[in-house]
Amino acid sequence: MAELQFFTGTMDSGKSTLALQTNHNHAARGRSGRIFTSHDRAGAATLSSRLGLQHEAIEVPEDFDFWKYVVGALTRGGRVDYLICDEAQFYTPAQIEQLARIVDELQIDVFAFGILTDFRSLMFPGSARLVELADRMNVLQVEALCWCGKRATHNARTVNGVMVTEGEVIVVGDVEQQGEEPPDVGYEVLCRQHHRRGLTAGRARAVSMIGEPLPFGDSRL
Repeated sequence: MAELQFFTGTMDSGKSTLALQTNHNHAARGRSGRIFTSHDRAGAATLSSRLGLQHEAIEVPEDFDFWKYVVGALTRGGRVDYLICDEAQFYTPAQIEQLARIVDELQIDVFAFGILTDFRSLMFPGSARLVELADRMNVLQVEALCWCGKRATHNARTVNGVMVTEGEVIVVGDVEQQGEEPPDVGYEVLCRQHHRRGLTAGRARAVSMIGEPLPFGDSRL
């Protein structure tokens, strides 16, 4: 039986890498699939991993209809055994429902990959619908780490190195690397405590340089 599977984790936890590996494994067994993505950091119609791997993909704008696309491909004599859907948090709830319909009525496997919450710690509508409809939800076991070494659970957006909690929900950027100059718009994974404090790696370094104590053990925080 076909399934709608949702693979989730914070940024930098290997979701896109797993999407590429999943496609490779199924294609190597003679299955024919389609790869979709939305707002990938490498540009439109590209599924990219931070490990440097890339694959051509079909870009998913808000008005894209998965059901019409797949039915059209099958009607023209094409073969579709599975769908790889990366950056699924950016899909609309209606598009997630289309994917569920494809699984149920066409018996085509759908593998969706995405993060649960945005930089404000609010669930993406597409991810919320996936949680509600998926046959299986898989939390990635490759844990991203906060700069303090704890498990990262939150995605933070930075503008010129400063964490922000307001702005457009979809702004393309990449995860900042410690020791590098922060980009104009970047993202960083943090533990809950430091996300609440707005304490990014860059700010923590600046605080330590001026001798101000860091709030690690303050139970009032």
